[in-house]
Amino acid sequence: QVQLVESGGRLVQAGDSLRLSCAASGRTFSSYDMGWFRQAPGKEREFVGGISWSGVSTSYADSVKGRFTISRDNAKQTAYLQMNSLKPEDTAVYYCAAKTAGPMSRITMIGRYDYWGQGTQVTVSS
Repeated sequence: QVQLVESGGRLVQAGDSLRLSCAASGRTFSSYDMGWFRQAPGKEREFVGGISWSGVSTSYADSVKGRFTISRDNAKQTAYLQMNSLKPEDTAVYYCAAKTAGPMSRITMIGRYDYWGQGTQVTVSS
């Protein structure tokens, strides 16, 4: 079992930056690829980005590429989502999730993730 707790979400202005954190406890954090997903009201949960267990490889949704950066610190058992140049359309509940380490081709697949945090609200005002 892996427990995930997100933090850092809040109300910001368009153009601002924000960093979300995902603290893990339980099984060895470095055994898992990590993903960030978001869900806006009335919409399906969507992939934002993911990072391999080693931190070497990352993948991003086109909508956030160049603005968001995912990183991880395995010693601290924490993953991060740095969000820059935020837009109102980035408003959503953001979730981190963990999946058993595997091919990067699977990192976008929501069904592959075994563990989820409770989510943190990010609101971007125009």
